[in-house]
Amino acid sequence: MLHSHLTTLNAVSLVLETFAAEGRPREALLEGSGISLAELDRADIRIATHQEMQVCANAVALRRDIGLDLGRRMHVSSYGILGYALLTSATFGDALRLALTYPALLGTLFELCLIEDGDKIWLSASDYRDNEALTAFNSELCMTSLKVICDDLLGHALPLLGARFAYPAPDYRQRYAENFPCAVQFEQADNAFAFSRHWLDQPLPLADRITHRDMHERCRRQNIEFTGRQAWLGRIRQLIASQLHSAPGLGALATQMNCSERTLRRHLQANGSSYQELLDELRFERAKQMLQEDELPIYRIAEELGFSETASFRHAFSRWSGVAPSQFRP
Repeated sequence: MLHSHLTTLNAVSLVLETFAAEGRPREALLEGSGISLAELDRADIRIATHQEMQVCANAVALRRDIGLDLGRRMHVSSYGILGYALLTSATFGDALRLALTYPALLGTLFELCLIEDGDKIWLSASDYRDNEALTAFNSELCMTSLKVICDDLLGHALPLLGARFAYPAPDYRQRYAENFPCAVQFEQADNAFAFSRHWLDQPLPLADRITHRDMHERCRRQNIEFTGRQAWLGRIRQLIASQLHSAPGLGALATQMNCSERTLRRHLQANGSSYQELLDELRFERAKQMLQEDELPIYRIAEELGFSETASFRHAFSRWSGVAPSQFRP
């Protein structure tokens, strides 16, 4: 799946910080993401979700249970303006409902909702459609960070009545008790944890009506910016993907987007990307699909992806994946 969603560097920074104590070089964790060390110091940088997920994939390759540790470090302050809007909400329920209003600002890969179940409320994360190999990691990161947010909002641990996950129990399942001190089930319909309904009406200790109103308005404006960028970047991806056989080039793509080449380049840079990076990503995704599903010889796949020589495709695919196209085939 290709990602048009934009997010911040928060998760990437946490990955690097978590592994720093183990002496892991940052370059190894950033490998293949297109994120430079210089960008890590820029507060205004926005990256595509696929870049964030590449860093996470590198982390999972080193330690499979890293999602639980990263989630515990994703405090409410990690979410910038949205975090402050949540903290200053009147009640716990108000804060949760506000968070679910702005999934783009949460940077989630799931559909989040509150499910009423008698005297219980389930905070549910479902409809995951991303990299299947990272299902457990992303679910652990999402649910653990949501639990941490709840604890931060209340100023103490939210008592849980149950937790469930939509995948088989991992061999490190005993670690789940560190984050979810309750009965935990696996291979369920969604990822969720439950708490008593009465907590929704709990006043928050940092509630402030004036500050909350200001933060809420900033969230609204930031959400418009994020979703607008997503739609714009999605259109660019769609145009390139439809022309992989004969890629349009930056100038022709700018014409199709009804803007100047300079404007297109500037917007791509603001989104943490470039024309060549998008082209490479789309070619890579299509190449993997064709190698796994089609019977086409490699030279024909190279032609379909717009490579003038098969050797150029072989070299590019090896650079993207670390293996030759023939080795990638089932």
